[in-house]
Amino acid sequence: MSKLSGKVALVTGASKGIGAAIATALAADGAAVAVNYASDKAGADKTVAAITAAGGRAVAVQGSVADAGEKIVAETVAAFGKIDVLVNNAGVYAMLPLANVTAAEFHRQFDTNVLGLLLTTQAAVKHFPEQGGSIINISSVVSRITPPGASIYNATKGAVDAITHTLAKELGPQNIRVNAINPGLVETEGTHTAGFIGSDFANAAVAQTPLGRMGQPQDIGPVAAFLASDDSRWVTGETIIVAGGVR
Repeated sequence: MSKLSGKVALVTGASKGIGAAIATALAADGAAVAVNYASDKAGADKTVAAITAAGGRAVAVQGSVADAGEKIVAETVAAFGKIDVLVNNAGVYAMLPLANVTAAEFHRQFDTNVLGLLLTTQAAVKHFPEQGGSIINISSVVSRITPPGASIYNATKGAVDAITHTLAKELGPQNIRVNAINPGLVETEGTHTAGFIGSDFANAAVAQTPLGRMGQPQDIGPVAAFLASDDSRWVTGETIIVAGGVR
């Protein structure tokens, strides 16, 4: 039997990149998956199609976690009846030196990466079964290595780590485990669009990575599947760095 058989997972920001890889990995292990997207319907439909073609169950659910977390959760429950696994993957970023920091950009990143995560989690835990479940927050290794020129983004991921530790304690009595995955630089559509791939920044990051390569979305999915399953039933409050050895 697949280790997530009978489970329902909601993955936010799952139209592409890490989110799509996580949704696919959870479905491959037997979960029914709600593939959330904010604007990329074609990408979400592609993820759903890949899951269903492989024999899995998935639906696309539209909405931005910044202002529609309850809607996303409600549509997931309407489709599958409950939520056992929540993956808070949706996020935005921008590399900005201090001189270019603005209140608008601060709120743009914090509203999605931090407030959206909190409110979506708040809505989702109401629909977890009595036996509990798993919440997986997608953080980043930047919360540890704090690269220059990204003070806002680094701060959002530091907040995600703190929230993970706090909610692990708060939700533990409900048998809800809360962990974070902290990826290093991963090659995705987003990092291509942002100009990271092939840049001096990316080349330097790879040079500092003990395993000598950039990450791929498929490097993250199996770790999420582990944290979603009973294989990690005694694991909570952890931030797991998946970054090829970067510290």
